[in-house]
Amino acid sequence: MKNALEELEQRGYIEQLTHPKEMYELFSKEECVPFYIGIDPTADSLHVGHFVSLMVASYLQKNGHKPIILVGGGTASIGDPSGKTDMRKMLSREQIDENVKEIKKQIEKFISFEGENGAIIVNNADWLLDLNFINFMREIGSLFSINKMLAAECYKQRLDTGLTFFELGYMLMQSYDFLYLYNTYGCKMQIGGNDQWSNIIGGVELIRKIGRDDSFGLTFKLLTTKEGKKMGKTEKGALWLNSKKTSPYEFYQYWRNVEDESIGKVLRLLTFIPIEKIEELESLEGEQINEAKKIAAYEITKLIHGEEEAKKAEEASNALFNGQGSIDNMPSSKLEDINITLVDAIVKVGIAPSKGQAKTLITQNAISLNDNKITDINYTLSTKDFENGYAILKKGKKIFHKLEI
Repeated sequence: MKNALEELEQRGYIEQLTHPKEMYELFSKEECVPFYIGIDPTADSLHVGHFVSLMVASYLQKNGHKPIILVGGGTASIGDPSGKTDMRKMLSREQIDENVKEIKKQIEKFISFEGENGAIIVNNADWLLDLNFINFMREIGSLFSINKMLAAECYKQRLDTGLTFFELGYMLMQSYDFLYLYNTYGCKMQIGGNDQWSNIIGGVELIRKIGRDDSFGLTFKLLTTKEGKKMGKTEKGALWLNSKKTSPYEFYQYWRNVEDESIGKVLRLLTFIPIEKIEELESLEGEQINEAKKIAAYEITKLIHGEEEAKKAEEASNALFNGQGSIDNMPSSKLEDINITLVDAIVKVGIAPSKGQAKTLITQNAISLNDNKITDINYTLSTKDFENGYAILKKGKKIFHKLEI
């Protein structure tokens, strides 16, 4: 069987490995390497930020290795300071448990829980919440250097704004997770985004400090734009994997409109399309690059929402951009009163978060109603705007919303 690390490297996933030579040897000789990835249930849905991690887990499993999905019911009580400038809001146990229940459903779209290398889901609340503080600090805390921890990027950037001892414990908790999974399930590798490098090293080194030499860490590239900003931000916030939070149409449109320079990365990291086909799509230029975007949008939406929803989203997109297909599946809202101002309608459907921003869009000629540019911030909707029983509200060239009466 192909070395799983080679496939990950070929597709562009790998950012850093703790022990490259040893890791390649491990994956060459062992058919099933247990590995884990942690997900903190800080919301009742995963978002695009989790997408790459689940794809990496899926590729590793397809190559024979065993995923351990650690749902951080315990560490979510603290919150990871990585990439944050302030302390995360702490969640109740009830909130965490409900979030875990919803997240499990989404994980199953990427990995299998059947077979010899079927995935398992564990919750670190099961071993973290009952830890004895004195024993933990004596056995685990004594192996960590505060000087070294504070040099880590995730803590360094918090020192100016205030880092609590509560948050400082996050690295110890995550490192202990790895040790627990190593002892309980034979887990030999932790994977995570590049922003988790310091925490992952903490776990790898903890296991090695107690005399073992087969713990490893892998980080993968974060999904970013050409400017280095994280992908997955929309007008309404995060791009969620839950259809109730982000509709399949909105999800499809996000990938349909991805910047030209990122299409190759998106195809490699978020689809199972063979690398040879991706190389063909990457070679497209000019208007033809849109064909690659359509394929990416369809394949990614199909993976998350299923083939039926992907087809509906594709039809709605074709209807808007090509005059072909059905608009039934585009985002829509029913208006209780059609005689409202355009500004109120824009805010109501979420195209702008406030009346002030809605007015700015209108004055910038960014708003159209039924393909007619609206420049009057006092414009009020009326029956003439709904001659077909609906009106199409449009922001720029890419954001559409159907208003129904």
